[in-house]
Amino acid sequence: MPLSPFSLLIALGAVLGHLYLFRRLVWNLTSRRGPRIVAALVLGFMTLVLIARRYLQRTLPEAPGDVVELVSYSWMGMALCLVLALAGVDLGRAVFALGRRLRPAPAAPSVDAERRRFLSQATAGGALALGGGLAGYGSWRAFTVPEVTEVVVRIPKLPRSLDGFSIVQLTDLHVGPFIQRRFMDELVRRANALKPDLVAITGDLVDGTVPRLGGFVAALGNLQARYGSFFVTGNHDYSSGAEEWVAHLGSLGIPSLRNRHVRIGDAGGTFDLVGVDDWHGGRRLGQKGYDLDPALAGRDPERAAVLLAHQPANFKVAAERGVDLQISGHTHGGQLFPMTTLIGLSWEHSAGHYRHGDSHIYVSRGCGFWGPPMRLGSPPELVKLVLTS
Repeated sequence: MPLSPFSLLIALGAVLGHLYLFRRLVWNLTSRRGPRIVAALVLGFMTLVLIARRYLQRTLPEAPGDVVELVSYSWMGMALCLVLALAGVDLGRAVFALGRRLRPAPAAPSVDAERRRFLSQATAGGALALGGGLAGYGSWRAFTVPEVTEVVVRIPKLPRSLDGFSIVQLTDLHVGPFIQRRFMDELVRRANALKPDLVAITGDLVDGTVPRLGGFVAALGNLQARYGSFFVTGNHDYSSGAEEWVAHLGSLGIPSLRNRHVRIGDAGGTFDLVGVDDWHGGRRLGQKGYDLDPALAGRDPERAAVLLAHQPANFKVAAERGVDLQISGHTHGGQLFPMTTLIGLSWEHSAGHYRHGDSHIYVSRGCGFWGPPMRLGSPPELVKLVLTS
């Protein structure tokens, strides 16, 4: 099977990154041939593991596949932090050297080879310590319970009786080898403490099958909300078996909105909660995915509508079709620097609150993480949306 553009990017980054680590870290820290050879073999092996990780996860039995995922993604995050630290040190040295060239100064005394060697080792060691610190902080941030983000959204069509209606969003949990039952129990406890009227689970819930992860996800059965919890699929849920997961969540009392809508409220007033399947997940597997037409079919356009859609795609079209609020995730806000600064190039609505006319979209950074078990520059969040008329 040919590599996707994203996998090719990972492969290229793995090769170049490990070459850079060898040249700037290993080569400067030791001059002994033996350690250099061992380091070259280890870095070469990890390069191959990163490139072949998807194939290994698909072909190996479940337990070894989990080990591959744990090792490869943990090293990917650590290697990225080391590269960032070394690049920061190199950039600082380059700026300092340029400043010295531009600033008239008396000739500096010559530095002997031993002194240069010491300086190289010191900078490499400093970068190693800095990279390790970044990795440690990123891992701590990823596994801590998400911070709460509360946003007030004005929806003129919302009935006055539902003014103050609260929706807590759980998204991009990526339950799997890293995120398991303990994390889920604490997340559910925090969500319940927000006393939501409704819980929206907007996709990328899992990275694995129901037999493997069903016990961890069962924690969602303890969610407490006046009008219940609802689920829409994400692209990772499709690759993990969307039909099976929809059935499993149904057994927990969490219905799935697959290109359909339900009415939320009581005799005093209602709004439509609309859900769509993932934008890309179904198409990639030859299954039906996102379809806004049947999701909106038969609803009264004078009634307020809240759309649950995993990816922040098609928002302006949905807004023009009468959707007052779209709740999405998928982007992780970039999750790791430098992707946190580049995510806006891929997504017009990458993280946070946006408007189009009188319609709103909120894109969550997500509760969990995917790939490296780290977050740098994009902390996880638990979103509480308060609707007001």
